[in-house]
Amino acid sequence: MSLYVALQMDPIEQVSIDGDSTFRLGLEAEARGHRLFQYTADRLSYCEGRVMARGRPITLRREQGNHVSFGDWTDADLSEFDVVWLRQDPPFDMGYITTTHLLDRVQPSTYVVNDPFWVRNSPEKLLVLDFPELTPPTLITRDLAQIRAFRERHGDFILKPLYGNGGVGIFHMRPDDPNLSSLVETFLANSREPIIAQKYLPAVVKGDKRIILVDGEPVGAINRVPAEGEARSNMHVGGRPEKIGLTEREYEICAHIGPVLREKGLLFTGIDVIDGWLTEINVTSPTGIQELERFDGINAAALIWDAIERRLAERS
Repeated sequence: MSLYVALQMDPIEQVSIDGDSTFRLGLEAEARGHRLFQYTADRLSYCEGRVMARGRPITLRREQGNHVSFGDWTDADLSEFDVVWLRQDPPFDMGYITTTHLLDRVQPSTYVVNDPFWVRNSPEKLLVLDFPELTPPTLITRDLAQIRAFRERHGDFILKPLYGNGGVGIFHMRPDDPNLSSLVETFLANSREPIIAQKYLPAVVKGDKRIILVDGEPVGAINRVPAEGEARSNMHVGGRPEKIGLTEREYEICAHIGPVLREKGLLFTGIDVIDGWLTEINVTSPTGIQELERFDGINAAALIWDAIERRLAERS
C-alpha cells in the first residue's frame, strides 16, 4: 500500500529530529514507501468547494542540520491525498478550531488523523471531565470566589490556562499564597476563557507519566521528571524523560478510556497520569514516541501506521 500523505504541522525545518513525533511518523511513512507533502496551518484554504493547502513535497532523513529536502511550492487539493495528519501544536484557539472545520470537509474520501471533529470537541483538559472517577478534584471557572473556595477545600492546587500547552502559564498555588487574586485577575484580563484549577498531587516531583495509546490501546509510557525547583514536568520547560512501565492502575485507566478514544477516531493520543490520576488526554499533537523508542525499543510510529493502513483497508 503506497499512500500520499499530507502533514499539517509547524515548520518542519525547525523541529528537533530527536524529539519531534511528527518527524518520526514521517520517517516511518517513507520507510513504507509513502510520499510526503508538508504545509502549515496558515496555508490551509477553502476555495469554491475545495479545501486547498499551499505546501511542498518533502523527503526526510535523520541527519542533524540536513533533515529535510523540499520540492517546489504548489497548491494541492486535499481530496487528492490518502491521509492528512492534523499535527500543528496548540494553542487551541479559534485559528486551530477553524482548521478542524475545513478538514471536516475532506472526509471521508481522505482519512484525517486524528478525526478533526473529535479533536475540536475533545480539548486536552476538557475530555478528562468525562471520567471524573479517574481525575483529581478539578474546577473550571472565571469566578475568583469559586477558586478561593476550591483552595479552602483542597489546599495546594495547580492553576493553569484551560487551552494552554507546553507548560506555559502553570502555577503551583499554596494555601497561604497572597498572589492568588492578582494572578487570577491577570488571567482574566488577558483572556475571555475560563481557567482550570486542579488539586496538587505531591507525587508529581517523582514524575508525570505520558502514556501513548494507539487506537485506544496503550503501547508504552515515559516518565517526565520536573527539574529541581520546577513545578512543571513538560519537556518543553526542562522536564527529564525517563524509562518507566505501566502500573495496574494505569492499565485500568487505559481500559476505561480506550474504547471512547477508538470510537471518536482519536487514533494517536497521549494521556498524562500522576500518581494514578488522569490529568490530561492529549489529542491535538501528542509527543513522546521517540523517547519511548529509545528507552524501550517500542516503535510506536510503526504501530500507528499499521493502524492507519488497517483502517484504510477496511474502508476500501
